Amino acid sequence: MGVKSDIEIAQEAKMLPITEVAKKVGIDADDLELYGKYKAKVSDELIAKCEKNPDGKLILVTAINPTPAGEGKTTISIGLTEGLCKMGKNAIAALREPSLGPCFGVKGGAAGGGYAQVVPMEDLNLHFTGDFHAITSANNLLAAMLDNHIHQGNALRIDTKHIVWKRCVDMNDRELRNIVIGMGSKANGVMREDHFIITVASEIMAVLCLAEDMSDLKKRLGRMIVAYNVEGDPVTADDLKATGSMAVLLKDALKPNMVQTLENTPVFVHGGPFANIAHGCNSVRATKLAMKLADYAVTEAGFGADLGAEKFFDIKCRHANLKPDAVVIVATVKALKHNGGVAKTELGKPNMEALRAGIVNLDKHIENVQKFGVPVIVTLNAFITDTEEEYTFIKEHCEALGCEFALAKVWEKGGEGGLELAQKVIDSLENKESHFAPIYSDELPLTDKIEKIATEIYGADEVNYSDAAKKELQHITEMGFGHFPVCMAKTPASLSDKPSLLGRPKNFTIDVREVYVDAGAEFVVVLTGTVLTMPGLPKVPAAERIDYDEETQKIVGLF
Repeated sequence: MGVKSDIEIAQEAKMLPITEVAKKVGIDADDLELYGKYKAKVSDELIAKCEKNPDGKLILVTAINPTPAGEGKTTISIGLTEGLCKMGKNAIAALREPSLGPCFGVKGGAAGGGYAQVVPMEDLNLHFTGDFHAITSANNLLAAMLDNHIHQGNALRIDTKHIVWKRCVDMNDRELRNIVIGMGSKANGVMREDHFIITVASEIMAVLCLAEDMSDLKKRLGRMIVAYNVEGDPVTADDLKATGSMAVLLKDALKPNMVQTLENTPVFVHGGPFANIAHGCNSVRATKLAMKLADYAVTEAGFGADLGAEKFFDIKCRHANLKPDAVVIVATVKALKHNGGVAKTELGKPNMEALRAGIVNLDKHIENVQKFGVPVIVTLNAFITDTEEEYTFIKEHCEALGCEFALAKVWEKGGEGGLELAQKVIDSLENKESHFAPIYSDELPLTDKIEKIATEIYGADEVNYSDAAKKELQHITEMGFGHFPVCMAKTPASLSDKPSLLGRPKNFTIDVREVYVDAGAEFVVVLTGTVLTMPGLPKVPAAERIDYDEETQKIVGLF
């Protein structure tokens, strides 16, 4: 009998009603807003009730640079939470929602894998509770009101050549990156160039994930810059009187979602910014609620530690006053060998030479996390092709660097396979203190913040700026936003901004081509290399394999 697919395992799961899952962490049915039997939003009243509870320990799960072999960061996050619960601990995971873009593009799903998954898997990967649809609607409402204002006489004297707000859709659709709108007669509006980004790159996604409550959400929405007028002054959503209507569309999306793992442990899944083009973390509300309800809150940050973890530390923790207690870095033997130069088709074969060459990628991520003063545990996501010799080498290597090490078999065994990792995490929390601090101060100039990340976290020699980027950095500072943290948009495949440079690149430059301010999210976005805010579909998209089986009445092809 072959290995079951993720969706087959998920469809065989014995889910509990979400009301019973919620009881495990003291949530009454009255504090849930049900979306069917197995998923729910939690009420604002619950969040208010928990405010005075002591905070549990906060554990971040991150990874080395992602490779075609897959590292399983979400799988580990879920398996660690299940492992902690198996040990009798009170633990909750706080994760991001999957985007339809990669679901139908490359990934085919993003709810963990094997026996460490979040269910209902199909709901989570598709429409879920409608949060992404609400964000898309709010984003495009603002775009429509902006263009309508111009069409109706342009009282704000908006410079139509200096509009920065883009439309969005939660799908990989490269043809929409650059478009022309308003063609035809005068009744069709003002003709101009426009652009689409993927929903997870919308500033509204970032704003929703960083907002503390509805009042904070409205303030952040209102500050978002949509364009500049003919004098060069910013025009905001408040100026367009769009804030209230956007908030109405987002009122339910602001509430965290609760679902469960295959082992019926509670999980908050809320928000979903990408870490290569946004800040890559789930919502502040969900993370803080997990900490108030559990002794251990396990959260993740997207892609490798050079992107997601750095932004978790320097953006999310800074804005939300969070102090992580431990960090788990996920690696696989296959990914390390890939960083050592082995082709994807050969990764299943033993190759100690490639492993020794590729482990430098892990070394850099360990060093980077240690710069933030947080204890590090390295976990190896086990595959059946791995060997004991490979495990021993990686374990001894990590311990020599002052890291705890654990082998995780959560894909195969769920929480049982996460017990070793859970114990290492507990040992670290009990024996090692976190002295967390961001790596730069608010007062540091924007260029210095960019260069600190590029040189210290990525390992670059220097940063090159386009003329337009230099000019905009100066403009952003003059507008009073120089104290914001920076959100680096970069390829996840490499520590550099060039996807082909694997391992631990040396003697490279980071090229900054464009910069803009997200005044509502309160960070400055820095586009490097060739990173895109609207991905395209691959040659053979996952969508070709996804279908609905009328006979079994089940979705197939999600994986």
